[in-house]
Amino acid sequence: MPVVTKTHFRTGGGGRQRGAALVVALLLLLVITLLAVAGMNAAAVEFVMAGNEQHRQNAFQAAETGIEQTIVTGGFIPGAANEVHNNVAVFGSSTDTYNTILQSDLGGAAQPATPGNSWNAFSTYDFTITSQGNFLANSVRGAQSTHAQGIAVLAPESVPTPPPPGGPLGLN
Repeated sequence: MPVVTKTHFRTGGGGRQRGAALVVALLLLLVITLLAVAGMNAAAVEFVMAGNEQHRQNAFQAAETGIEQTIVTGGFIPGAANEVHNNVAVFGSSTDTYNTILQSDLGGAAQPATPGNSWNAFSTYDFTITSQGNFLANSVRGAQSTHAQGIAVLAPESVPTPPPPGGPLGLN
């Protein structure tokens, strides 16, 4: 049986490769560390973006709530001064508020009745509601959303319109 010694396992190029595995391992560790740091930064930016989108949605909903509440409770008086409400809290929220302005368009004058209608026609008074929704308005990342909504209120024609020739004399 032959005896195995250290000389049988020796290769010819052993002196040139001394420490190469350590350098390659350190380079791979550096690349993996850079990828991990870049991934964490991307995740942090995406987290902030998701939070900003949520804040924007809350401000959007607060502005819509302001418009809805103004439609329900607004005075809609033609020619009156602007009806202004500031920093109204959204029901059920501790962070959302809205500001609204209800203004009468056309100086409070009515839109004339459409020609060709009966003499008992209706005219409209036009209003504009402007609402600004706020989410955490006093924070650094407070979001705002501004919406405008036109409203037409029907009313009897203020100046009687003569019936068209050959038309009906009244409503049936």
